[in-house]
Amino acid sequence: MRVRNPRQLLLVLCTLLVLCFLYHSIWRLHLWGLGHKPLFDKQGFLLNLEGNLPLELMYKYGNLSKGVCKPGYAAAKMSAIYPKFSKPALMFLDVNYRRFSKIGNLFPPFGTRMQEWILDIILKTTRSYGLGEQLDSLSCKKCIVVGNGGILTNKSMGVRIDAYNLIVRLNNAPVRGYEKDVGSRTTMRITYPEGAFQTPELYETDSLFVLSAFKSSDFQWLRSMIFKRRMHNPRGFWKSVARHVPREPGDMRILNPYFIQEAAFRLIGLPHNNGQMGRGNIPTLGTVAITMALHNCDEVAVAGFGYDMGKPHAPLHYYEKIRMAAMNESWTHNICKEKEFLVKLVKAGVIRDLTNGISGSGCW
Repeated sequence: MRVRNPRQLLLVLCTLLVLCFLYHSIWRLHLWGLGHKPLFDKQGFLLNLEGNLPLELMYKYGNLSKGVCKPGYAAAKMSAIYPKFSKPALMFLDVNYRRFSKIGNLFPPFGTRMQEWILDIILKTTRSYGLGEQLDSLSCKKCIVVGNGGILTNKSMGVRIDAYNLIVRLNNAPVRGYEKDVGSRTTMRITYPEGAFQTPELYETDSLFVLSAFKSSDFQWLRSMIFKRRMHNPRGFWKSVARHVPREPGDMRILNPYFIQEAAFRLIGLPHNNGQMGRGNIPTLGTVAITMALHNCDEVAVAGFGYDMGKPHAPLHYYEKIRMAAMNESWTHNICKEKEFLVKLVKAGVIRDLTNGISGSGCW
């Protein structure tokens, strides 16, 4: 091509230079992408979980005496490996729960949509939305979530468990008769209707009864328990439910469903299913409780976690003879993906596993 105008010649040369620069830049970016591994996994967790805390936090916690509660420690460690983490999240629903759009837009178990009328009745009756004056006033809380796993048997963890400020127990895992291994104190017992004690005498007299609702009928059941009314022709439950909970309304709470939502979709990466309960997208209650603790406790420990699916004949729970193979029948949970998440927390030191079962072999 013959170019007579100098300006045209200059324009052609500039265009060629720009094209060459873009081609070179794209090629370099391609080579860089091939030669460098990503820093985060698809959920947003650091791939290298063994890194230290930022220097300022190392100084902050390194100067504390051994055994002293470390304020904000779990959240700091969690934020270091998962930058998306934001700590503020109320433990229990209160009368102002509507201000949280994250739960208002989704149906149970991930939110409160279409449950406002019954929640208003329940929350205006219970009138209490915290842990209690003594625990709420603590400037630093050391919490432990006690799982129901058979791994607790003969571990003599009772004294260590009872040393924590806040002790969370799940469903109908008994304490009486198992104190040596599981401790004797209970701050709160988180459950759903099918998992609650059906024998009133088994309830602790000084703990909070906390509902983790997975369906709309769970709220109806709680209302009946609060008002001491028997449910006539109870429907929507997959097995028989308790007919009486020997606790006063002021000792009953509703766990914030945000923790189910966050555990399922953000932390574990279970199928969203348009925000509906479906196959393999419901986290276990233990993982929900750990998620709650990360948002509300300064230090978090666990015990009794570690269902080893590679041992189908091992006891599933410390208090009954059901075997590990029973977990294979669950259609709502994804045990393998949950283990991947909890292993990250243990490996990075976000939580402390007293019974060392989470990192064991096999999906739990």
